[in-house]
Amino acid sequence: MLYKPREDSHLLVKYVKRFASGRVLDIGTGSGIQAMAAAKLKRVKSVLAVDIQEEIVQHCMRHCRSEISSRKISFRQSDLFGNIAEDERFDTIIFNPPYLPEDASLKDITVEGGKKGYETLERFFDGMSSHLKPEGTAIIIFSSFTNKDKVDGFIADNLLEAKELDKRRIFFEELYVYMMKKSAFLKTLEKKGIKGIRRLTKGKRGLIFIGQSAKNRKKIAIKLQRKDIGARGTVDRESRILRLLNRKKIGPKILFSGKDFFAYEFVEGIFIPEFLEKAGKREIINILNDVFLQCRKLDMMRMNKEEMQHPYKHIVVCREGSKARAVLLDFERARKTGKPSNVTQFCQYVTSGKFRHLASGKIRIDEQRLRKIAAGYKKQQTDANFKKLLKIVAAQ
Repeated sequence: MLYKPREDSHLLVKYVKRFASGRVLDIGTGSGIQAMAAAKLKRVKSVLAVDIQEEIVQHCMRHCRSEISSRKISFRQSDLFGNIAEDERFDTIIFNPPYLPEDASLKDITVEGGKKGYETLERFFDGMSSHLKPEGTAIIIFSSFTNKDKVDGFIADNLLEAKELDKRRIFFEELYVYMMKKSAFLKTLEKKGIKGIRRLTKGKRGLIFIGQSAKNRKKIAIKLQRKDIGARGTVDRESRILRLLNRKKIGPKILFSGKDFFAYEFVEGIFIPEFLEKAGKREIINILNDVFLQCRKLDMMRMNKEEMQHPYKHIVVCREGSKARAVLLDFERARKTGKPSNVTQFCQYVTSGKFRHLASGKIRIDEQRLRKIAAGYKKQQTDANFKKLLKIVAAQ
């Protein structure tokens, strides 16, 4: 459905006329008002206007071109960036999104932005960086009905920086005009050949982002120091520790690092609790053996990982063909110590009620005997005492 331009369109076009330049992409062009305004600017080289609705595209092709008599504007059917080639980059991206929450009686994609009203904007931000030039800008308008905090969160999650150009109250809603650009950190990562970067999760001391290598399409994770906490330098410290551990084939492989961040190979797999529920007896024993051997290496390096007594999100089991292997994650709290306790901490987990419940009916470890041998290992961390531990685990 095609609507005539309203207050939001007229407010946005004011800033399109002021800031649009170079190659321009107008997402969700609708009436074509933004695309036409941009095409009339001398500093604009070309305009590509797209819309999800083919009938709107056809309307614009018939009316907009003749109105401005310009060959530098073209139209295309596309759901956001879905029909934009991977190598198409723009200096300016414009978006006046549908931002109302879904209404069962309305069902109009022209004005509805998803169940909560912000889902379309979320998808826009997830794809925007891949089509914005390093020094390019994006200009958007959205409503208070969209949930401003959510929009600000999407911007941060995609490593973008935003400036509020205008705020206008129209009846029962506030309209916000934002201009966005790529953060210096995002540009650094893209220069390293990582694309499609977005936030995955937030840790106590760091933020985890995920992206894809432009060279081989493999997933890459990036850990960035949080700036909103008192602790400083924890990510740089973890990066140094992980490089040491990589020499012993422990932890995810570090690819590169910089001030307050490091990038590493993303580990595809499942956490240890889910693995214990799904795996069979022999595979569980093999993975326990693998983890114990890595814990032993850490003990010999006098490096204490911490968290191994409750390693629910510290062990990922991944598959390489038919073979499973364990990867230890998160070395934020790792430290050098004269009395490392990685093996004994993991013994605590293996003899816990939670482990027993997850591995129920598959393996039965002699917990009392394992605790006794672990106590001996704690006093004397010798190869002989460690081998006794492995024998208990293998004795099924």
